[in-house]
Amino acid sequence: MKALFSNGAVNEVENDIPIVRHTCSHVLAQAVKRLYPNAKLAIGPSIDSGFYYDFDIEGGFTSEDLTALESEMKKIIKENLKITTFTKPREDAIAFMKEKDEPYKVELIEDLPEDASISFYQQGDFVDLCAGPHILYTKGIKAFKLTSVAGAYWRGNEKNKMLTRIYGTAFFTKDELAEYLNMIEEAKKRDHRKLGRELGIFTMMDEGPGFPFFLPNGMVLKNTLIDYWRKIHTREGYVEISTPMMLNRKLWETSGHWDHYKENMFPPMEMEGESFVLRPMNCPHHMMIYANRRHSYKDLPIRIGEIAHDFRYESSGTLKGIERGRHFCQNDAHLFVTPEQIKDEFTKVVRLIFDTYKDFGISNYRCVLSLRDPENKEKYHDDDEMWNTAEDALRHVLNDIGIEYTEEIGEAAFYGPKLDVNVQPAIGNEITLSTCQLDFCLPAKFNLYYIDSNGEKKTPVVLHRAILGSLDRFMAYILEETKGNLPTWLAPVQARVIPVKTDDNGLNAYAKEIVDALEAADVRVELDDRSEKLGYRMRDGQVQKVPYLLVVGFNERDNRSVSFRLHGEKETNVLPLDEFVEAIKKEIAEKSREHISVK
Repeated sequence: MKALFSNGAVNEVENDIPIVRHTCSHVLAQAVKRLYPNAKLAIGPSIDSGFYYDFDIEGGFTSEDLTALESEMKKIIKENLKITTFTKPREDAIAFMKEKDEPYKVELIEDLPEDASISFYQQGDFVDLCAGPHILYTKGIKAFKLTSVAGAYWRGNEKNKMLTRIYGTAFFTKDELAEYLNMIEEAKKRDHRKLGRELGIFTMMDEGPGFPFFLPNGMVLKNTLIDYWRKIHTREGYVEISTPMMLNRKLWETSGHWDHYKENMFPPMEMEGESFVLRPMNCPHHMMIYANRRHSYKDLPIRIGEIAHDFRYESSGTLKGIERGRHFCQNDAHLFVTPEQIKDEFTKVVRLIFDTYKDFGISNYRCVLSLRDPENKEKYHDDDEMWNTAEDALRHVLNDIGIEYTEEIGEAAFYGPKLDVNVQPAIGNEITLSTCQLDFCLPAKFNLYYIDSNGEKKTPVVLHRAILGSLDRFMAYILEETKGNLPTWLAPVQARVIPVKTDDNGLNAYAKEIVDALEAADVRVELDDRSEKLGYRMRDGQVQKVPYLLVVGFNERDNRSVSFRLHGEKETNVLPLDEFVEAIKKEIAEKSREHISVK
């Protein structure tokens, strides 16, 4: 099917959903002006998931206002207004928008060249500054929905006024819209911020936006991940270190981060005539660890790792629970190698990433070779020869070890190319979970060297790598993937023992015996002997997503057995106590995603 657009071009509708969505944002703006004539218009583009429009209105909008706005939009669409375009010289356009009392539009036009021809789009009595294109009639919008309200600074600058942003989406058909809205509802159920609050994982305080407070259950989960990290890194020949969270700013000037990354760093703290900064990453600290002593080629490779607390100044609009915060823990590591060792060590890193993914059941991922943008070199360390050498070396290694990958320009770190492993979550766009970066730059900047077999000084190559990214982001990812139904080995509480009658000493004594047996097997277990009814305690265990709820009655006591119910199931299973302890112990040790099966 083809449709005529208001710039006169004929386009395939199937390829132009952004144009439909952009038109829908104008219909929203027209609805706002009809219902709230004093509202001032800012901008209203289409985006990947739909569209938005920013408004300046006294008191802002609330979610309750969306229903009335949707109704007015439907009226506009039903009126089937023709959408036309016209242009004005810059000065006439400024006067035109001043007459309409639209200061934000005036500001946008004033930023354009003096000889610019300014385009406008009109539907009925509504006119908006816009580059277009749009569909020809409003009735071309077949399925739309306003989804949310948020705050947004004018032009994304927190020094400017806070506006109200209304988000929406549009599709060609009502079925597509329904499918999208169902996905949004599913995303709400999986939102790690909601799950983190309900499961006692973490909370956020007004006193520290972007700085998570991990609660007892959250610390159990985090420490389980740290224990896992330590075990696999010890096995792979890494040594663990600990470095300061704050050091002299000169360190970051040497590394180049101050020139390329300072916008994402917290402001320096001046003390005793020196300037100190919180670290956003750990690379310079690890360079200093290497430089702490002389090294021979026989010492290499040197593999050092750290569970590091890092700080980045993220704007408030980008913060999202523990997925993106201002304080987080990186499971970071750096490998110092000779050029001849790059292939073997890089191969080991890739293998470690994929082995780790198996333990967590991650199978939907792709590898990306992230390269420098040669058209935008100011973002990167200025050394063409180094970049060519590093990119060719990394490409050669990936080809040699048979890794399938795509190349993406402009995604490299400022000091070198990298392999990114992007995973596809159950909901939303893919995210980078693991990364391994090849660096010829920082070792030279820090004058690192080793003595080769001929007694000469040589500069090592560094591999920067993180397997789980940051622990915080990984926790968010795994919570959303599982809807909080964590596999038993990760669950903060792995089993909960619930005696039927809490005032019966015989049942309580046996329940305590079960708890002791499970604790002796290193199972994280709780005893729920509250006076509430059994049904209430069982429901609470389900809400808390405890993998195993063990009900203790007289039969269980007399037969020295356990009756257990798996999370989300209604069927009760029975096993002798000793068999159950061994079975759950085996499930945890094997990091199994399958629960105990009773045949």
